[in-house]
Amino acid sequence: MIKTEFEEFGLHENIIKAIREINFITPTPIQKQVIPFLLNSQQDLVALAQTGTGKTAAFGLPILQHLSSQNNKGIQCIILSPTRELCVQISKDLLNYSKYLPQINIVSVYGGASVENQIKEIRRGADIIVGTPGRVLDLVKRKILKLQDIKWLVLDEADEMLNMGFKDDLDQILETTSKQRQTLLFSATMPDDILRIANLYMKQPHEISVGKKNAGVENIDHFYYVVAAKDRYLALKRIVDINPDIYGIVFCRTRKETQEVAQKLIEDGYDADALHGDLSQAQRDHVMQKFRNAHLQLLVATDVAARGLDVNNLSHIINYNLPDENEVYIHRSGRTGRAGKKGECISIVHTKELHKIREIEKQLKLPIKQKPVPSGNEVCKVQLLSIIDKIKKTKTIDNQIEDFLGLIFDRLEGLDREELIKRFVSVEFNRFLTYYKNAPDLNVKLREENKPDRFNKENKKRNRNGIEFTKFFLTLGEKDGLSKKKLMELINANDNLAGVEIGKIEILPGYTFFEIDSDYTDAVIKAFHNKRYSGKRLKIEIKNQKARNSK
Repeated sequence: MIKTEFEEFGLHENIIKAIREINFITPTPIQKQVIPFLLNSQQDLVALAQTGTGKTAAFGLPILQHLSSQNNKGIQCIILSPTRELCVQISKDLLNYSKYLPQINIVSVYGGASVENQIKEIRRGADIIVGTPGRVLDLVKRKILKLQDIKWLVLDEADEMLNMGFKDDLDQILETTSKQRQTLLFSATMPDDILRIANLYMKQPHEISVGKKNAGVENIDHFYYVVAAKDRYLALKRIVDINPDIYGIVFCRTRKETQEVAQKLIEDGYDADALHGDLSQAQRDHVMQKFRNAHLQLLVATDVAARGLDVNNLSHIINYNLPDENEVYIHRSGRTGRAGKKGECISIVHTKELHKIREIEKQLKLPIKQKPVPSGNEVCKVQLLSIIDKIKKTKTIDNQIEDFLGLIFDRLEGLDREELIKRFVSVEFNRFLTYYKNAPDLNVKLREENKPDRFNKENKKRNRNGIEFTKFFLTLGEKDGLSKKKLMELINANDNLAGVEIGKIEILPGYTFFEIDSDYTDAVIKAFHNKRYSGKRLKIEIKNQKARNSK
């Protein structure tokens, strides 16, 4: 019988039996700290750890242990997660852990599936509900989910839920739950909104942190390339070509850009596909399964679409556009460099985004190094060596190829060894030689004062003031349902504003002030002209100038 270190926690024999079957032998660092704490304490908990570190078992096993010894009826625990995919994964894991605890019923609820079927499952009996905030709130309002007596509330990937705009939903759900509950908050980062939840809804929470707060995984190397905005795609191709065995995610800002980049990659012969919000659930599942099975080399995705996609062997994360929030960069980068393997997080930026690199670098407490975009000659050299290595590693199947050797030798008669090698390599290599012949230099030459320098305060100040912002007044505010996140989504939904630098945002009850790079002033006016939001006709003006509004 396999010996598992989980036995040392004193878990129920039926839980040990189940996790032994799924080869849980050694607890992860977060599990070693969280499991004994939750088994022996009713104190609230804030646990900070990167995604993919075993958080579901960390909170799931102790909760199952407690439930296995109780006879209470009704919903005892609710687990909130940001996406349908993560919700399904948590439910699947809990079902595996509770395989030999048949008295415990687990029900998952999320959008994009029949609410009627979910209601039927809840009414048949549920001890644990795993759900997305939107669907859970819907079921609370329908009076299907009654949470006033729950004992555990788990917020999994809390920072992701806030990044996705679920702040109001979370507030409403938390207000309906039992005041005697134990609240467990799991997050990869600790932004201000997480602190707000902890202060408002938790009672002197104990904090467990695995790794550094708001820091990237240490076995990830961070790099950036500086190119002209028009050369982003050409730079992306070179980054991919200089890494022949790349298996990664390319993050774009908008759905349209995601589709366009993926389509270009496919047309250029790469194993790639797109993942974005315009796909049906069946299409999403198909693309995600192909990527998990490594049938795709590159997945081009938006942040929202990629949430819930958990793949452990990614070699690269590529930021085709930098995200608006530094925490999102940290989440993206945390998808690579797992299980002790090295990973790379690469960003393609233009000169006006260099201050963002410095801000992220400060939060990471790790250097983000500039690399020159590879030349065509460098790419060809790497690809040539890759082809040679593949040929050397290819195993021959003697008993199957033997019958054809005579034909092969006849066809190749007269060619010497050197000529044969040239021709075999050229079959695969000629397209690179042709494409990269006379390839231009894509690197943008930076003036000395624009080079990021974490240790030069004078340069930092000069660079930070290097972007001129225009301040706008917008007749839309909190009472119209506007939030900082939703405003940025409105701005970024316009392709002419994708990647624009956004300054200060001040959202008041009836109106909003926000700053944007002055080079995009006309594009902002055009984007909001003649538009409606929540049934309201918008007026926008440059502060201290006459309003330009829809007619």
